[in-house]
Amino acid sequence: MSRDKKNNVIMNDDIRASEVRCTADNGSNYGIIPTKEALAHADELGLDLVLIAPDGKPPVAKIMDYGKFKYQQEKKKKEARKNQKVIVVKEIKLSVKIADNDINYKVKHSREFLEAGHHVKFRVFLRGREMANPKAGIDVLKRVWPMVEDLAVMDKEPKLEGRYVNMMALPKKDENHK
Repeated sequence: MSRDKKNNVIMNDDIRASEVRCTADNGSNYGIIPTKEALAHADELGLDLVLIAPDGKPPVAKIMDYGKFKYQQEKKKKEARKNQKVIVVKEIKLSVKIADNDINYKVKHSREFLEAGHHVKFRVFLRGREMANPKAGIDVLKRVWPMVEDLAVMDKEPKLEGRYVNMMALPKKDENHK
C-alpha cells in the first residue's frame, strides 16, 4: 500500500480519480490526463504520483520523489525548531505589606532578569482580608513599575486574577541586539 498514514497523503495506485491535472517536479506541465497515463509517466521517470489537491476539479497530482520530499520537509522542521527562541518567564512574588528595602531587593533581581532578556511576572498575593481591597496590591505594583520601566515594556497592566494581582514586564527591544 502506498499511502502515507501519518500525513494522509494519497499517492500512486491509491488515486481513485479517472483523470488528474498533472505537473512534474521539474516544472513541466502535462495538463489534464487520465490517471493511468500520469502513473505511466511517473513510473517512466522512477518517481511517485502524489495527489496535491484531491478536492480540485479535476484533482491536481504531481510527479515527484516523495521520499526525498518528505526528508526535506523534516529537515525544514528541524531547522525551524533549532532557530526557535525559548521565552523564559521569571516570577517575582511580592506582598501588600512589603517593606521598601525588600521591594528594592526584588526589583534588583527583576532588573537582572530583564537585562538577560527574560520576561518578568510580578505577583502580589492577597491574603485573607487583603482580598477586600485589591487596590492595595495594584498600588504595590505601581510602586515597582517606575523602578524597572527604563528596561521594560509593560505587557499586562496590574490586574486582579484570583488571589493574585499580576503585572507582566517584557524586556525592551534593544536596537543593538537584534
